[in-house]
Amino acid sequence: MTKMHISLVHPTGNPNSRQAAQALVEAGFLKEIITTIAYNPNSELSNYFHKLPINLRKIVTKELGRRTWVPPDSSISIRNHPWKELIRIALVKTGIPRYFRINNQRLTDWIYCSLDLHVAGDHLEGLNAIYAYEDGAAKTFEVAKQQGILCLYDLPILFYRMSRKIQLEEAQRFPELASALQAAKEPAWKLERKEKEVQLADHIFVASSVTRRSLVDFGIDSSKISVIPYGAPLEYFYPQPKTHSGFRALYVGRLEPRKGIHYLLQAWKCLKLSSAELWLVGINEFPEGWLDRYSDLFRYIPSIPHTQLQEYYNSADVFVFPSLVDGFGLVILEAMACGIPVITTPNTAGPDIITDGVEGFIVPIRDTEAIQDKLDWCYHHPLELSQMGKAARKKAEQLTWSKYRQELRKQINSLFNNLQ
Repeated sequence: MTKMHISLVHPTGNPNSRQAAQALVEAGFLKEIITTIAYNPNSELSNYFHKLPINLRKIVTKELGRRTWVPPDSSISIRNHPWKELIRIALVKTGIPRYFRINNQRLTDWIYCSLDLHVAGDHLEGLNAIYAYEDGAAKTFEVAKQQGILCLYDLPILFYRMSRKIQLEEAQRFPELASALQAAKEPAWKLERKEKEVQLADHIFVASSVTRRSLVDFGIDSSKISVIPYGAPLEYFYPQPKTHSGFRALYVGRLEPRKGIHYLLQAWKCLKLSSAELWLVGINEFPEGWLDRYSDLFRYIPSIPHTQLQEYYNSADVFVFPSLVDGFGLVILEAMACGIPVITTPNTAGPDIITDGVEGFIVPIRDTEAIQDKLDWCYHHPLELSQMGKAARKKAEQLTWSKYRQELRKQINSLFNNLQ
């Protein structure tokens, strides 16, 4: 097979996109990475930050630290398009958009569309394929198809039609939460982009069976979809002895209706367990004041650095992730890597990585009674729960990022072989 050249595009560089880039390097396919800001702490640019006043230096390095993306190989270049993203960050930090009733999602959409246009206009020459993500590929794929370039699409969350249907239903069930259900109010132009991306894609990579189903149920040919589960971050998350007594249930992630937090809170309220705690970790995105009615039921920990999550996972007896809409839920694997059993729903990667009753439990979405029943069982069966935790760690050890990269390389090689 002749040498193939692929460029990977992602506006922010999340863990799964970095692993995909590494897989393309290992296959010998990656030409370049295209993003907004990729910070290399070993670059010459980082040396200039040490000359800044200490307070400003802390702010800058903290923000850039979240954007760290070191090239996976010295021969691979990372092409940055930073200026609009820097403007977006500055606007969000100052709070100026609120005065003009511009929400953060609108600014994020601006970044995705802008990078899409850059790639379509300046980054397709000499490519055999382009690897891009949801909301950032419509124009790129349109131009790529005209040039005979293979369009590879990565969809990390449910296809918007299924997501929108669920969230519209939820807005009807809980009108007071409608403002926090983003997919229920996305503009028509954005939905058209999502449709266009899926239709133009030659192949679609997803991380869970439920994401695959969300595409197939709405008419997408199953033969152009590959399911490749993400990997567990075993080097960062591992079991440690608990330092507290009593029972603790934990949730980690954004606190918002689409994650099913309101059903978890209802279940916990009904349980009335003694010497038991519910901890919620993450940014609160419920309507202002909505969570206050439950404030006496849980301990709230705002967003914390990812590196500190290890201690929270290891303080828990069970991890609860009752999401209504999720393409995977990496926090599930993080908890399992720490030896914590998981209660989750079929609308995550749960059915792909958990055997019900072995590493945790799968409960239906919106089922308060099922959540309550499983939490009650966990509370009253500590020995069996401990064995579940050991099984969860064992399963996490089988689901590595190396396995993810190997499967992605295999699938892309197969696609290229079919073109020969």
